[in-house]
Amino acid sequence: MQPIRFYHFVILIATMILAMVQIQTVSAEPQGRVVMFYAGSLSMPFNDMEKAFEAAYPKVDLILEGSGSTQAARKVTDLKKPCDIVASADYKVIDKLLIPDFADWNIRFASNQLVLCYTDKSKYADQINADNWYDIIQIKGVSWGHSDPDLDPCGYRALMVIQLAEKFYQKQGLNDAILANRPQSNVRPKAEELISMLQTGNMDYAWEYLSVSVQHGLKHIILPDKINLGDYTQDDYYSQAAVKVAGKKPGTFMEIKGDSCTYGVTLIKNAPNPEAAIAFLKFMMSPDGGLKILKDQGQPPFIPCIVSSSQMKEKLPAELKPLVEVKN
Repeated sequence: MQPIRFYHFVILIATMILAMVQIQTVSAEPQGRVVMFYAGSLSMPFNDMEKAFEAAYPKVDLILEGSGSTQAARKVTDLKKPCDIVASADYKVIDKLLIPDFADWNIRFASNQLVLCYTDKSKYADQINADNWYDIIQIKGVSWGHSDPDLDPCGYRALMVIQLAEKFYQKQGLNDAILANRPQSNVRPKAEELISMLQTGNMDYAWEYLSVSVQHGLKHIILPDKINLGDYTQDDYYSQAAVKVAGKKPGTFMEIKGDSCTYGVTLIKNAPNPEAAIAFLKFMMSPDGGLKILKDQGQPPFIPCIVSSSQMKEKLPAELKPLVEVKN
């Protein structure tokens, strides 16, 4: 009987240890640093998400580093900077630069549209409207700008809007005429830099996302859906515009065709802190969490979020699968 009792005792101890490990695993809180490289146009909503998430998970320190979306991706691909999450203002940046070498999947979570921003200090501020904006920014002495298309999707999208305007208004040569009145010095590394130039009166007009304009209290011109890149049903029309930007390797280029403004997010393969990063992504993609913050700040979220295929959905962490649907 003694060996049997000892055997039962060993089994009991082993069961207790296993139960304790399971309890610790279930109750373990995410902790440590989570580094996110993100599109500058997401600065204000992500700052609010950071506060809300860290209040719920006080052991996590969310490190936010904003820039142009392409620049954010290149910090991973070229500079090899440690990073957990990349969020891009153009989901195709993730497809083109990060998948498959640096990431496995790409979740589309929000949309936007391009607007022409200005302030009361801007020249012709009392005259510009949706019918004459393209005439106003051609006037000598009127200063306007956009972000660098090699670094920031808002930059190449601004160029696409101008290309589409020539087609939509049927004014041959309009694209070249508008660009001729924009000095290269007005092409800034990221769209947010243009805001301070507008506010100080050092620039009259700048291309921004609608959400950025709303968040900063700027005046703006709402453009027709055919050219504002804000309506996914117009993607065939938008695809008539194309811009060449820097490619994956120095000295190479890739052509980007116009389509609607769709934001994407991914988890980097060698993320230093994947557990806490996934916890943040779950919060970010929650309808009553991050997506609500986006909506409250003038940026329409996708509820649920979107992945392009069932194969991609299978690659997602289990915690995120219920928050997405498959949609082309």
